[in-house]
Amino acid sequence: MKELWLVRHGETPWNAEGRFQGHYDVNLSPQGLHQAFRVAERLAACRQGFDGLYSSDLQRAALTAKPIAEALRLTPTLDPRLREIYAGELQGLLRSEMQVLYPEFHEAIQRDPWNTKRPGGESMADLAARVQEFIEELPEGRFIVVTHGGVIRAALKIVLELENGAWRRFQIQNTSITRLLYPEGTALSIGDVGHLEAWAEGLMDEATLT
Repeated sequence: MKELWLVRHGETPWNAEGRFQGHYDVNLSPQGLHQAFRVAERLAACRQGFDGLYSSDLQRAALTAKPIAEALRLTPTLDPRLREIYAGELQGLLRSEMQVLYPEFHEAIQRDPWNTKRPGGESMADLAARVQEFIEELPEGRFIVVTHGGVIRAALKIVLELENGAWRRFQIQNTSITRLLYPEGTALSIGDVGHLEAWAEGLMDEATLT
């Protein structure tokens, strides 16, 4: 059996602005760096041992994986199959700009969000094909995988065999942890951000003392 701990990368400036990122190599924001260290602390405190650490080769994921690797003394393996969906001509655009510049795509993706390709880019079905290949090639064991929101939603559809648009309903926040068992088809947690909630509570406690 394979146990996947899927971690979404930390926040980027384009996340905060609501821009399509795709394969554009956006760096982490200061907030994203803080989130990366918080999730590393969370994973280091787990009693379970990990058999490996994988990451998308885009820097927002690789930089999130770095403190995890240091905390757990693991060497990350960068794999381009874990990249976000390639958004083609949409990369760098705000959603509102996309709707104006690509109205036909906007209409098409409402009808078929799984198979509709981004202009000059991939569809979710394309993304899922490389994600499934990655999962199938993993040996049995427990692995941390630092990646992107689209990849995690694709993995949820693959592992849980979700139908229709159910995969779109999950909230996958920055540095959230999603734990899946494959091929058992079980989700142990989805979008867990307990480490960020504890951090925010700590900041509030400090504020009351100053």
